[in-house]
Amino acid sequence: MSASSAQPNSTDRNIALPRPPLPELRRKAQWMALLMLAIGIHVLESALPGLGPWFKPGLANIVTLVALVMLGPKAALWLAITRVFVGAMFIGTLFTPTFVMSLCGALVAALVMLAAWRTIPGISLLGISLLGGIAHMLAQFFTVEALFIQQQALFYLLPPFLLVATVTGWLNGAAAYFVTDRLRNIQVSGSEAAHG
Repeated sequence: MSASSAQPNSTDRNIALPRPPLPELRRKAQWMALLMLAIGIHVLESALPGLGPWFKPGLANIVTLVALVMLGPKAALWLAITRVFVGAMFIGTLFTPTFVMSLCGALVAALVMLAAWRTIPGISLLGISLLGGIAHMLAQFFTVEALFIQQQALFYLLPPFLLVATVTGWLNGAAAYFVTDRLRNIQVSGSEAAHG
C-alpha cells in the first residue's frame, strides 16, 4: 500500500458527523444538571442525622419528581438509579447494606411514582410524592427484614416510620411542585422573549 493511499483524501476530511437536534441536546443537559443536583443532595443527606438507622427524609426524590414532570418517566427512573450508584461511590457505601437499602428504596419509590403518574388521572405531585415516600419506606423495611435482620418484630416500628414518611413525602411533593412551577414560568418567559 502506498503512502498516498493510506492518507485520507480531502473529501473524507470534510464529511462532518450529523449534529444531534438542539432539543435533544437541551434535554440531555437538563438531565445531567438534575442528576448532579440529585447526587449532591444524596451526599449531603447522608451526612445529616436521621430518625433511625436507615431513615432519611428523601430530599433527592424532589429532583426525581422534577425530572418526571420536565423530562418524562424514563428520564426520572434513570436519574433515580444513577443517583444512588454515583452517590454511593462518593460516600464510600457502594455494595454495602446501606447501598442495597438505598437502591431498593429509590427504585421502588421511582417505579410507584411513575406508575401513579401514568395510571391515576389528575393526580398531583403531592399525591405522587406521598405514594413514593410510603413505597420507599416499605421497600427499605422489607429489604432489611429479608436480607439483614430477619426478625418480623422489626415491623412493629413500621407505623411511626410510615407516619414520618407521609409527612416528608408531602413536604417533598410541595417542594417539587414549587420548583416545577417556577421552571415552567421561566420557560414560558424565555419563549415569549424569544418570539417577542
